[in-house]
Amino acid sequence: MTFKTKSRFLSVVAALIATVLVTGCVTTTDSPFAREADRQDAIANYVRLGTAYIGQGNLDRARHHLDRALELDSDSAAARSAMGLVYNAEGEAELAEKSFRQAISSDSDYTRGRVYYGAFLYGQQRFEDASAQFTAASRDTEYPDRGSVFFNLGMTQERLGKLEDAEAAYRRAVELSRGDARPLLSLSRVLVEQGRYSAASRYYSRLTSMMQRDTRMRHSAESLWTGIRIAHSLDDRDQEASLALQLKNNYPESDEYQQYKVLMSNGQ
Repeated sequence: MTFKTKSRFLSVVAALIATVLVTGCVTTTDSPFAREADRQDAIANYVRLGTAYIGQGNLDRARHHLDRALELDSDSAAARSAMGLVYNAEGEAELAEKSFRQAISSDSDYTRGRVYYGAFLYGQQRFEDASAQFTAASRDTEYPDRGSVFFNLGMTQERLGKLEDAEAAYRRAVELSRGDARPLLSLSRVLVEQGRYSAASRYYSRLTSMMQRDTRMRHSAESLWTGIRIAHSLDDRDQEASLALQLKNNYPESDEYQQYKVLMSNGQ
């Protein structure tokens, strides 16, 4: 399904040096705790800026800010993870993996680093390794985007041919990501692959209801083909014909439409 994705990166402009003026005098604080807090704030701000520039595709500016963060703390897991994204975008897979590994070694509880590393490993088609990272990340109940972690885990398990594990992961993604159509479609598809058409139909109905409420959503070839397979197996000829017509008109060159023609030619 084609959905317009909004960038989750926020541009952050932070003051890294604070001057406090007090009437009648200037007070300076040289506490080691205050200095460390300022340093950590600076690192966090550099990483946020660097990550924002990665989202914009401006890798030079991203590297500049991440280098500044690493100058303040060469073991910063957040900076190392983000630098891994830069290396990966530049096609430097070995450097990217080294950076991701350094981040996890520095802080094994830094969940975002595991998510980045998992996505990198998935892109390298190292699905067992990716599954290990996403599984570890999924255990962090405080992670703000946990639904996406389970969705990524589901995709990985699906690529490994572990359909029951993929189903379980997609179910958690559906529970945690209400309003996100991706896990609904993926769960429907995996249930179809298992021949569980009635269960698939329930989730597919939720998906189509979501699309009716949000007119910006459009069927993809994948979502149409999934619906066709469900309707065909449940002998819903009207639904099947409607979805098949959309598939033919909108995606005539797609693999899904070719599969539909094979289905029809076999008289199944």
